[in-house]
Amino acid sequence: MRWSAFSLFCMLGFSAVVPQASAAGEDYGVVIISRERLEVSTNCEIGIYIQDQLSARLFQEQSTSFNLPPGQFSLRLKLLPGQAPGCNPGMLAPGSQNITLKAGDILKFRIAMTQEGMFLKSAGLGY
Repeated sequence: MRWSAFSLFCMLGFSAVVPQASAAGEDYGVVIISRERLEVSTNCEIGIYIQDQLSARLFQEQSTSFNLPPGQFSLRLKLLPGQAPGCNPGMLAPGSQNITLKAGDILKFRIAMTQEGMFLKSAGLGY
């Protein structure tokens, strides 16, 4: 009797753990940011800020990706001072863009530029 009660509790415990473990794998989304095209005509390094925290640095022809939990995020791009001559940050803080990410989403953006400054432009995944 004791052994069968113990077995029953173990089976119930394992069945409760397995669905949580498989669901936890999809509890994030992916944001891909690329500087693959020559839309930004500077050789300066670009900083990517998520929630006002420097999260990545990109030179020309580079890309990066982030695994983020679902929710709303503030993304900001800024020229960073670096090794290239003339790469000095501006005095004004650039504007930010807000994105909403759901679990399982894969969002791709590329860095583009207008007269107002740099921004993230939605891009296709390409596969």
